[in-house]
This record gives sequence, structure tokens and C-alpha cells, in this order.
Amino acid sequence: MWDFEWTFEVLPDLLGGLWTTVQITVVAYLMALVLGLVISMARRVPIFGSILHFVMEFIRTTPLVMQLVFVFLLAPSTVSGMTVGVLVLGVHYSAYTAEVYRSGIEGVAKGQWEAARALSLPAHRTWGAIVLPQAIRKVIPALGNYLIAMFKDTPLLFAIGVAELLTEAQRVGSADFRMVEAFTLVGFLFLVVSIPSAILIRRLEKRYVAV
Repeated sequence: MWDFEWTFEVLPDLLGGLWTTVQITVVAYLMALVLGLVISMARRVPIFGSILHFVMEFIRTTPLVMQLVFVFLLAPSTVSGMTVGVLVLGVHYSAYTAEVYRSGIEGVAKGQWEAARALSLPAHRTWGAIVLPQAIRKVIPALGNYLIAMFKDTPLLFAIGVAELLTEAQRVGSADFRMVEAFTLVGFLFLVVSIPSAILIRRLEKRYVAV
């Protein structure tokens, strides 16, 4: 039977793990957004773009948990597992956001580029005022989906000892032999964060993409 008294006793520990999970997700996601945009723009440089394409393909086609463990083992002992987790998640998902940005940039009408050249606009004005505002608006739903995907991938950080939500649940559950309650609470807490995030993404989609 479900032990509600035990549930309320361990809930603070699980909420602490959830807070760690949210922090990692937010920082890594912001990193993925910025780095992905830089990569998508840099890939337009012929030679440099080919190298970046190979690196991004390698990242996308290797398991995330393997990347986490590999970088954690190579990192200096002074670097925490949480730092490694943020960096690896950010770089891993930047390989996906870069493709999303690329599709948005390629979706900008050719006439927009030609008009910018005809007006002799500098590169930063062409990108900042013409190309990126149109490209990013189109890819908001895809970028938002990667936020939720990253949030759901954070339990993989257990492999490098990060005390995120799933790790905390395993700890408290195994201590009192209450694994069913512990993992049920994990699922509930993930839904508490994921569902509002999905609703927000849909609203952003309706507001910006449909315009």
C-alpha cells in the first residue's frame, strides 16, 4: 500500500533533486541555443563548415550517456559532475538546434538576401535585422521541443554522480525499500514541469509562427 507519511518525508529531498534538474536544463538549454546559432552561421563558411558538419554528425550519432561518461573521466578532478553535465548537454543539443536554425535560415526568401545586398547593408545588419528575426520565428516550436527533450534526458546524469531527481529517488527509495513510491513521484514531478512547458511552447507557436 502507498505510504503517504513516507511520501511527505522524502518529498523535500525529491524537490531538491528536481531543482537541480531544472537548473541544469535551463543553463544547458541556453548554451545550446547560443552555440547552435553560432554553429549554424559558421557552417556557411565553406571549409570551416565541412569540419563543423562532421563534428555535429559525430555528436548526434553517439549516445549522450557515453559522451557524459567520457568527458567526466577526462575532466580534471576539480570539475564537478554538474559542470560536466551542463557542458555536455549544451554541446550535445547544440548539434540539434544548429540544424533547426539552419532550416529556418534557409527558409528565408532569397529576395530578402538580395534586397540586403542591394541596399549594401553590413553583415551584422543583414543577420540581425532581416534574416534571424524571420528564421527564429519559424523554428520556435522545434526549439521548444528540444527543451522538453533535454529535461527528460537529465536523468542520464546519474552516470556521473549528479544528484538530480532520479538519483535522489533511487537513493531514498532504496534506503527504505519504497522504490514504487519513489519512481512514481519522479514521474509526477516530471509531468509538473513538462506539461506547463509544453503549454507555453504551444502558445508561443500560436503567437509568433502563425503571424
